[in-house]
Amino acid sequence: MQGVKRSLNIPFIVLVLLLACSRGGEPGLSARASGLTISAEDRLAASRQVSSEATAALRAIVAAGYLSDLRWPEFSDRRAEVHEFYESANYALAWVSDARATPQALTLIGLFRDAASQGLRPEDYDGPRWSGRLRRLNQSQPPPVDSDWARFDVALTVSTMRYVSDLSKGRVTPRQFQYALEINHNNYDVAEFLRQRLVDALDVEAALKAVEPPFPAYHRTVSAYQTYSKLARQGDAEPLSVPTKTVKPGDLYPGVPRLVRLLRRLGDLPSGVAGPADATTYEGALVDAVKHFQRRHGLESDGWIGRQTLRALNMSLSHRALQLRLALERWRWLPHEFAQPPIIVNIPEFGLHAYNTELRWALSTKVVVGRAYQHQTPVFASEMKYVILRPPWNVPLSIQIKELVPAARKDPNYFVKGNYEITDRQGTVVSDGETNEVILNELRSGKLAIRQRPGPNNSLGLIKFVLPNDHDVYLHGTPAMALFTRPRRDFSHGCIRVEDPVALAAWVLRNQPQWTPESIRAAMNGDKTVRVGLDQPIPVLILYTTAVVMEDGEVRFFEDIYNQDTALQEALARAYPDAE
Repeated sequence: MQGVKRSLNIPFIVLVLLLACSRGGEPGLSARASGLTISAEDRLAASRQVSSEATAALRAIVAAGYLSDLRWPEFSDRRAEVHEFYESANYALAWVSDARATPQALTLIGLFRDAASQGLRPEDYDGPRWSGRLRRLNQSQPPPVDSDWARFDVALTVSTMRYVSDLSKGRVTPRQFQYALEINHNNYDVAEFLRQRLVDALDVEAALKAVEPPFPAYHRTVSAYQTYSKLARQGDAEPLSVPTKTVKPGDLYPGVPRLVRLLRRLGDLPSGVAGPADATTYEGALVDAVKHFQRRHGLESDGWIGRQTLRALNMSLSHRALQLRLALERWRWLPHEFAQPPIIVNIPEFGLHAYNTELRWALSTKVVVGRAYQHQTPVFASEMKYVILRPPWNVPLSIQIKELVPAARKDPNYFVKGNYEITDRQGTVVSDGETNEVILNELRSGKLAIRQRPGPNNSLGLIKFVLPNDHDVYLHGTPAMALFTRPRRDFSHGCIRVEDPVALAAWVLRNQPQWTPESIRAAMNGDKTVRVGLDQPIPVLILYTTAVVMEDGEVRFFEDIYNQDTALQEALARAYPDAE
């Protein structure tokens, strides 16, 4: 007999005896009365027993760490996990029952085929190949043999492990981009997860939710990605014509009809709101729709159609879908559990979000980040340990040499005007700001240092949030509040300036009742520096994504100011499963 052969072990004998009793065995002798019972697990185990030939085939494939049937046949890096998975069940088939693929296997195959809807690549899980496999295994002439089922089973196991890994922690590692995001998350046993949670799952899709990022923002991004992917498949509209000058409200513009169609399609112009009565005049609700579009794309929301706005309007929908897909990859790099609700800063968004215990936004504020040229804010993870009220600023040596010393050579009173003092490397004051050629030379050589005294004009403002890291980056206030009115805010040397540091400090110190907004302000405006330790460190993640879905579902896109989307797109194009 060809196909899956079952050896006569105890569960199978029990099953046969029970069937015999139910079909006319000894009168009056029930299964319970005879002492023979069988569980659902026993029935399933009986149906999944395989011949010694199938077991041998399974062992050979796993030992080789290679299966030519797969799109990516090499799985040697995952071989130990695959062995553990089969060893835990004595190398029985996991995804085959009664010479058929189990319902769980078929559900997984459907998910592999549809992996693109999750921002993943179906071919990484053999998405296009499963129909042919199932067709060959279900045909009667010639019928499949044991090794065919073994190859199917291993192919499904390896594909599932790859899918679970990619869904959970992404297709590439942040190490490729020198990101300090080496976070041990999802430290689960993938073999045990498959065996305990998927093989016999009543709801495979629900079980897989456990490995996805827990952030509601991630799930909003999945939904937005699917929406924009659908729009992209429908095709882009004809590009808007380029005007000879900026189009302002009330101007004539021949692209008005196309603009109306585009903004309705994107949702910036609600379907129930009428466009301009005159098909060539840019006015009314259409102007409001353009302002809404501008806000969503990190632009000045003035309603004027200039070069930047036109460029954003003409950006292909496939590119917008790509931005969302890259955002999904970056969400998957993050930890799934936090000891405390985290703070996340998104560099292209120029925004900070503090989260609550449900990982929803508890506080949001604008930030200024490092300049795109030479002073980029790094991507990393750390923990906030303490807050300093009325902080001094110890000027970094690079800024001291390249900026402040040249300024002091031009203006001998520069340090006095800026409330700076000169110190030795131990922090002892050697000058209240007065300089001479000797002091300037020692500042340039690094023998002396510059420190700005605390106060409202201090470059750090009146609050500093300290999160120890190798980059010497921290969050702080600023006296330059006008910068927060600009849509693009990359102006710092790498540290992160916070628009509302009092609100952030109140959130950070929320478990210390003595630190209210009022007491925080009083200390900020006092006459001494105050250091406040946190009762528990707060995780801080400095991230980079050009697409964000707000809590109300509004999708926002931002400029790729550090050109990191291109690098990630190229890395994903080169990536293959199980590669580090």
